[in-house]
Amino acid sequence: MQGPQISVIISTYNQPDWLQKVLWGYECQSYKNFELIIADDGSDETTKNLIDSFKDSFNYRLIHVWHEDDGFQKTKILNKAILTSSCNYLLFSDGDCIPRSDFIQTHIDNKEEGYFLSGGYFKLPMHISKHITQENIIDGNCFDVAWLKQQGLKSSFKNNKLTTSTFKQKLLNWITPTEATWNGHNSSGWKNDIVTANGFDERMQYGGEDRELGERLFNTGIKARHLRYSAICVHLDHARGYVKPEMIEKNLEIRKQTKDQKITVTSYGLGAKN
Repeated sequence: MQGPQISVIISTYNQPDWLQKVLWGYECQSYKNFELIIADDGSDETTKNLIDSFKDSFNYRLIHVWHEDDGFQKTKILNKAILTSSCNYLLFSDGDCIPRSDFIQTHIDNKEEGYFLSGGYFKLPMHISKHITQENIIDGNCFDVAWLKQQGLKSSFKNNKLTTSTFKQKLLNWITPTEATWNGHNSSGWKNDIVTANGFDERMQYGGEDRELGERLFNTGIKARHLRYSAICVHLDHARGYVKPEMIEKNLEIRKQTKDQKITVTSYGLGAKN
């Protein structure tokens, strides 16, 4: 059998209940020829045990990349996952984002040399996040607006993100005023482009750390294509106790340097000794 054609990298940190739901989502993918790499930013044994419990039952390669807990170090563990990946095309998401069954297939169908793909997410409130079961993921109800409204979801234009109409998806992707950026919860690109940019800047913590990679890709001439309304994942709610204002301020300064100096390669990326 032909080896995997895409490496899916999802980040996580001590959210095993959410990660379990996400893994159920990847188990339901219509596109099967992928490997899944979990970039674990220092979770405890509960997460390891959960991942181990899935390894024998899943029909794809499941890899757990982990390092010691040292605060928010997502960029460092993502770089380790990139180096572990075996495919020439990489899809990034998070361990709190359940993918719809056509999620990987949509990225595969739209990949193109010279581009990266920029998706979005549909954020669920906490009470619905907790309510979602394996059955709701298998039958697709957690991506269905009518079902979600039965669980208390409010009406909003944003509900169009869950449309199943191909025409509507393409139209909304085209007219959206939102800029296509590298979003850590739903973006994909060519491994060679990412490695050439030297991966993620490991100085960065929470707040735009994913987008800075995309900004370096833009500086090299790579373009972005919107999949905001077609590559669908639902985001499970959670607290962000790890967020500190100084993280965001530091990241904004790094991103400003990237844009102003048109930086294409970070000195603090893959294999950095910082």
